[in-house]
Amino acid sequence: MTPQFLWYIPNTVQTGHRGDDTTSGWGSIEYSTELARAAEAHGWGGALLGTGWGRPDTFTVATALAARTTTFKPLIAVRPGYWQPANFASAAATLDQLSRGRVLVNIVSGLDTPAAYGDTTVDPAARYARTQEFLHLVRRLWTEENVTFHGEHFQVTGSTVGPHPYATAGRAHPTLYFGGASEAAERVSAAEADVQLFWGEPLDGIAERIARLKELSGRVGRRHVPLEYGLRITTVVRDTTEEAWRAAEEKVAKMAADAGETDTWTGNRRTAVGQRRLLDLTERGEVLDTCLYTAPGRFGGGGAATTWLVGSPDDVAAALNAYRALGITHFVLSDTPYKEEIRRIGDQLLRRLREA
Repeated sequence: MTPQFLWYIPNTVQTGHRGDDTTSGWGSIEYSTELARAAEAHGWGGALLGTGWGRPDTFTVATALAARTTTFKPLIAVRPGYWQPANFASAAATLDQLSRGRVLVNIVSGLDTPAAYGDTTVDPAARYARTQEFLHLVRRLWTEENVTFHGEHFQVTGSTVGPHPYATAGRAHPTLYFGGASEAAERVSAAEADVQLFWGEPLDGIAERIARLKELSGRVGRRHVPLEYGLRITTVVRDTTEEAWRAAEEKVAKMAADAGETDTWTGNRRTAVGQRRLLDLTERGEVLDTCLYTAPGRFGGGGAATTWLVGSPDDVAAALNAYRALGITHFVLSDTPYKEEIRRIGDQLLRRLREA
C-alpha cells in the first residue's frame, strides 16, 4: 500500500515539550492551527495529537483542526475508560462525516491518571481486555445496525450509530491504530486493530515482532483484513550527517545537564514492556543499525523520544526504507522545535521517501 506519513502535535499547554523552545501559543487554537496547516503545506498527511489528563481534550482539538484545514488528518489518541465505546463511535463517525473521511484513531491503554476522570480499571490484564472489547464494539457500531453486545466491560442493546463514518471504496471507517509490546497488547492488535504502532526498535526487533503478530493473528482468529504496521519515532535531520549528529549530541548533552542520567527501573518504566525494550537497547550500544541513537533514553527520553534516527536526509530516508522493507507502511515522525521541523523534515525527507 501507499505509505502514510504523519507528524506529531503534542497538544499541551505547557512550554518546553521535549526541548521545544517555543514560549507562547501552546494550547491556543491559533498555534495548533498553525502547526496543522504547516503539516498540510509540507507534505504530511496529518498528525498524531497527544493525549493525557491535564492536556486539552484531544477530540475537541481534533474537531477544531479538521474545521480549519482541508486535507489534514488528525490521529486522535483516545483512552477506553475516558470514553464509552458507543459515545466515542458516534462522536468519531460524526466528525468523520463532517471532515469527509479524515479521522484516524489511536487507542491508548497505558496508564495516565485514571482516578482523575473516574476510571477504576488499572490492572493491566483488565485494561487490555477492556481495550479489545472497545475496539470490537466501536468497529461493529461503525459498520452494523441495531448492535447488541454484552461483554465483561461494555454493554449496548439495539444500538445504531447515525451517521456511520464516511465510507469510500477502500475505507469503511476510520483506521484504528494501537500500540503495545506486552503479550496482552499484541493479542489485542492481532485480533482487533488495523495498525500496530511500534516505537523505534532496531530492525531485528521489529522483524521479530511482525513475525510474531502475523502468527498470532492466525491463532486468535482475526476476522479483519491483515494487520498493518507503523513506526512512531523521533528523526533528527540536518543537511549533512555531521551536522545531524552534532545537533543530536548537543540535544542529549542538554538533557543530561537538565536531568542527569535516569534510573530506568523506576515507576512505570519498570512495568511498561515497550518502554523497557527501548531502554534496554543502551546495553547493545549507543548507535544501532545505521543511525538509531539510543543515548536519549539514558537521560529522560521516553516513548517515541527514547531512540532517535539521526543523519542527513539520505541517511534517515535509507533507515526508514529499511523499516518499509520489513512491512512498515505508517510513519509518525517528529523532532523539536515542532514548527521548524515540520518544514525541514517534510521538505527534505518526505520527497525522498515518496520517490523510493
